[in-house]
This record gives sequence, structure tokens and C-alpha cells, in this order.
Amino acid sequence: MTPLDEWRSAAKFVTLGKYQFAYWTSGDTSEQSPTLLLIHGFPTSSWDWSALWPHLQTDFHVVALDMLGFGLSDKPANHRYSLFEQADFQEAVMEHLGLSEAHILAHDYGDTVAQELIARQNEHQLSFSIKSAVFLNGGLLPSEHRPLLIQKLAASPLGALVSAVFTRDKLKASFDEIFGPETKASDGEIAAHWKLITENGGRRVMHRLMQYIPERRRHGERWVAALKDTIIPLRIIIGAEDPISGSHLFKAYQKELPGSDGVLLENIGHYPHTEAPQRVLDAFEAFHHKHKITR
Repeated sequence: MTPLDEWRSAAKFVTLGKYQFAYWTSGDTSEQSPTLLLIHGFPTSSWDWSALWPHLQTDFHVVALDMLGFGLSDKPANHRYSLFEQADFQEAVMEHLGLSEAHILAHDYGDTVAQELIARQNEHQLSFSIKSAVFLNGGLLPSEHRPLLIQKLAASPLGALVSAVFTRDKLKASFDEIFGPETKASDGEIAAHWKLITENGGRRVMHRLMQYIPERRRHGERWVAALKDTIIPLRIIIGAEDPISGSHLFKAYQKELPGSDGVLLENIGHYPHTEAPQRVLDAFEAFHHKHKITR
């Protein structure tokens, strides 16, 4: 992955609504290069994409936004965070950059944000056009989402206390639980993720961000229907060893969407794009070549 200091130095900043956001753009901005919008997961940030970034930018104009409450973006303490609002901000950054269409690559929390964007497109309410979407491990089917105990506690009335006592060691323990057996995050990666999580007082809002779990359940029917109703090409790339959204999600997704396009990565966990970036790139490129998206 790109060293954090180098990644930080490449950040650009924009005010969307009342808040300041960090975002990154790279690659060919000509009309011949399609835009790829990367949407990160919880509790991390767009830095997750840095292992894929150098290769993706050869074929795409790549865009990534640290969502509200994440990474280098603002983290208002008393804000009621919502997946719907996060989708609004994705639309806003696309408008800021003057982009009218994009392909999407999303992970975890970002999967649901992407599903909301697809739902809006299905309703002819989206301000840009989505041409395709690829999803990594995440709660695509809320009924199959199996959060860790610490996630359940953080989303409960005990959430503020859980956030207050959450430490880098606890982050490492949680990541060890959800990564593949041979692809654990290094100590350096954990330290960098922790810096980004705690940036701008981030630890105090973690339990507020966790409200995506009940929100996802409340609106799950809408977001699953988005996948069933869309006509754009879709693919899932799933790390099989993930206890949250691994092989069980893969099987359920194929049952829910018969004939769906999916790739299961054996021995890989919840963060396939950092655990096995080349395997993710291979599966992503094969999908795009299949649909004649890249040159």
C-alpha cells in the first residue's frame, strides 16, 4: 500500500454542504478514459484503495472520497450519520468534478452507499450515470450480514462507551478475526489505519457511524431490490474466509440473484483489496474486459 504520508500529501479538499472532505483523483481525464468511483468501507478510508490505485489509474480516471466521519474528512461529533447522506456526498463530489458518468468499485459500508446510488438511478433520480458496479465483501444482503460482537455493542446504547475504550490493539484484534489466515494486516498497516480513524477526533464518532447496521436492516428491501432491478453489469468479488460477509454471503447472493456474476477468493478475508490486490485486480479487469469497458 502507498505510504500514508505520501497518500495524505496527494489529498485534495472540498467543502460539500457544511463539511470539508478529502478526496483523490488520478489517471487520464480525457474522454477516452472512463471514470471509476471508489467507495471505501467501515471503519477505514480511501487509503484502502492505494494498493490498487497505481494500476487502476492506467485505464481509468479514478476518484475516491473519504466519507463523512472517515479518514481525513470532517467528523462532526453530534451528527446523525446516514448512508443516504453519504450517497448524497458521492453525488456532490461527482458534480464538483464535472463528471456525468462512472463505474463503481465498492467495499463493505461503501457497498450499501453504492446500492443507494443504483436505487436512485433505477428511479431516474441520480445526478450522474452509473455504467457498472463491482462489490467487495459487504452487507449486500442485510439478512446475511454477521457483525462482530464489538460492532453489535458499538451500535447498541453502549456505543459511546465502546468508542471511548476502543484502542489500536482492539482494532488489530478485530482485523485479525476478519482477515484471511495468511493475509493479516501488518503492524504498519494497523498503525496507519488507526491514525486515519482517530484523525479529527474520529474515535468519538465510531458508534454514531455504526448506526449503518440498523439503517441497513430498515432499508434492506430497497437496497436488495436495487440490485435486482438494475440493468447495469454487476460483479461481486468476495473473500471467502470473512466471517462477516464471506462465503455465506456469496452463496446467498447467488441464490437471491440467479445467474449473478461472482468470484470467490479462497483463503482471503474481509479486505480482499489489501489482502490480495493482484487477485482482485485480475477479477476486476476480467469483468471490465468482458463488458468491453476498458481499452
